[in-house]
Amino acid sequence: MTSTASLTADSTDLLGADNGAAEGTAGAAICASRWRALRDRHATRIAERTDAHLARRLRGEKHPVEDFLFTYYPFKAGQLAKWNPGPGVRLELADDADQSYFDRRWYETNPAGTVAEVDVEAWREDRGDGAKFIASLLQSTLHREANFGCFGIHEWAMVYKLSEEQRRHQQVPLRLSHEATDAVVESHRIQCSHHDAFRFFTEPARPRNTLQPTRESMVANEQPGCLHAGMDLYKWAMKIGPIAPSDLVVDCFDLALDIRTLDMEASPYDLRGWGYGVVAIETAAGKAEYMDRQKAFSERAQALRQRLLDALNHVGIHAR
Repeated sequence: MTSTASLTADSTDLLGADNGAAEGTAGAAICASRWRALRDRHATRIAERTDAHLARRLRGEKHPVEDFLFTYYPFKAGQLAKWNPGPGVRLELADDADQSYFDRRWYETNPAGTVAEVDVEAWREDRGDGAKFIASLLQSTLHREANFGCFGIHEWAMVYKLSEEQRRHQQVPLRLSHEATDAVVESHRIQCSHHDAFRFFTEPARPRNTLQPTRESMVANEQPGCLHAGMDLYKWAMKIGPIAPSDLVVDCFDLALDIRTLDMEASPYDLRGWGYGVVAIETAAGKAEYMDRQKAFSERAQALRQRLLDALNHVGIHAR
């Protein structure tokens, strides 16, 4: 079972090294004031990351980078805002509001209504099979050699041979002409290993990829240099629900947003009007910058993969 050792240092400081238990009382619940402080800190962190998106949505505005994590992935800001301490952490319920906060799926409350914790067995029954796939994907990716030679051509392949009316992000201009954009695709060896990126390739671009990745081949194909595989760690953290402590989920979210920034700066789109830079992957200098940033993201992603695997392993979920 996961203990508060899986939380970040800030969380451990607030919970206390003894999980908030009274001296000499093994397994006592964390007092309400301590876990509420963590919950409120988490709510503040999420508000910093989601308030602008929610305000834009009310105004009917779109952002080509920051909205991606809420449109591509099926998780709402409210889901992200729910605090989870991880399994094996018992929480004191001091009033009705505390009880209401944990009146949700995969939490259990003792008969007296005074302590709540993650119901690991219920979660395993509901999500165990899917979690085993996630563990297998994370494990295989963790130990596979990284490929840093793709240069983000997947984004270019998604607009290859499209007219202005057909392409996505029509509110964002292309950085090059349509002809020059197509020429970038035609002059590179495309080696996209990620199914959910490849499925957005245009039909003329698909045969140009050295792989033909499918959902069934994800475990066999996914590799740790892939930007989309790094972004997807946020998806997997959310998919395993309360098994991943919220601090880990936020770390995955932050990595995904940072990767999305490079993904779009290296794309055929011109985002300078939104305050972003250009990584001109059609040049040697742009390729070098892309690879440097890609390697740094891969290192962050590998550490998060291991943390996600640790969280799953602690509740008995292992790679197939």
